[in-house]
Amino acid sequence: MSTHPTRKREPAVTPAPHPGPAPHLGPAPHLGPASHPGEPPAPARDADAPDLTKPPVPAPDRGEPPAPDRGEPPAPDRGEPSAPVDFGRTTWAWRWAGAALRVDRRSVLVCAALATTVLVVGVLTLGTGSISLTPGQVVTALLDPDSDRRARLVVVDWRLPRLLFALFCGAALAVSGAIFQSLTKNPLGSPDIIGFSSGSYAGASVVMLLLGSANYLAVGAGSLVGGAAAALLVYLLAYRGGLHPFRLIIVGIAVGAGLSSVTSMLLLSVNPQAAMLAATWAAGSLSGLGFTELGPAAVGFVVLLLCSVLVVRPLVQLEMGDDAAVALGVRAHRVRLSATLVGVALTALVTAAVGPIAFVALAAPQIAQRLTRSSTTLRIVPAALTGALVLVTADYAAQRLELPVGVVTVCVGGLYLAWLLARQYATRR
Repeated sequence: MSTHPTRKREPAVTPAPHPGPAPHLGPAPHLGPASHPGEPPAPARDADAPDLTKPPVPAPDRGEPPAPDRGEPPAPDRGEPSAPVDFGRTTWAWRWAGAALRVDRRSVLVCAALATTVLVVGVLTLGTGSISLTPGQVVTALLDPDSDRRARLVVVDWRLPRLLFALFCGAALAVSGAIFQSLTKNPLGSPDIIGFSSGSYAGASVVMLLLGSANYLAVGAGSLVGGAAAALLVYLLAYRGGLHPFRLIIVGIAVGAGLSSVTSMLLLSVNPQAAMLAATWAAGSLSGLGFTELGPAAVGFVVLLLCSVLVVRPLVQLEMGDDAAVALGVRAHRVRLSATLVGVALTALVTAAVGPIAFVALAAPQIAQRLTRSSTTLRIVPAALTGALVLVTADYAAQRLELPVGVVTVCVGGLYLAWLLARQYATRR
């Protein structure tokens, strides 16, 4: 039996499918410059590491929404310090029996300083004259009824009415000027600039020169009628579908010039004695006034000053514009007419009491506004105290110089008007 070697059968191998062309993997990554002979080979770079030798390629915009705000605080500014935050004006509030009163702190401090200054200047004024008195004697005569009769006669009976007239007239002129400057939105819009004082002077001159009456109440009535007529004439001539502030000022200046010409013609057409009396009164003087004249004038001043407080709030709203004021329920034409009547009445009452005193109504509201740093001239109490201080100081200087108080206010007010015009011209350039 023959044996043949057995052949082990190999398992059948199935051929693998053809993989197709190899995918394109792009150029080989740059591994840096080749090593030169003698130098150690450059270390191999990881394929996933970024290539720092090429500029970065910006990522394409895929239209993805920005990352949501996580509420993280912004990074602190390391640069220059920012401007201080303005938290508004500091106010004081008083609450009593369910009512509350909120006042501006700076205005209160300014009013306290003005009142103190008025008191000091008033004491000096009461001691000035042909009979000089020390401040101590003046205070004793005011507070002690049993003090020296001579000092009390001089201080209380002779000089105190003059001081009270200066206080009332200065406050009235300042409030009147604040009202008209708010109506015209112009610092030149005072009653002595826009012709209302000239109307009061013309009315009083007609009573004294044509009617031949020097009675205090008759002259006062003529002054009131003349001021109201001048205001009505200015209003009618300036109204063109509305009351434009610039047109009101221009028409007022023209009407005031015309009324001043009428007054000058009256002075030239009467006898010299009557003309001299009217010219002396027209200089504006506080001399020769007593408690007899002070009584009715003080009542009128108090009533008109209280009326001015009622028109302040709607006037402040009108300063924002007629549309905004009407949206807040303000009747623009009625408020303007009421404010005009109150301002004219204040000016006419001062003119009837002491004669025309110029430039107090122009300067006092602007000074008060700068002291209180307010955005409006309608701060009644600071304006009234400023006007009182201006006129009392002018009267003190007039007594020292032996001049009418109106002459002093014209001299000082003329310089102030020149400065104000120069400042406005420089601001508009």
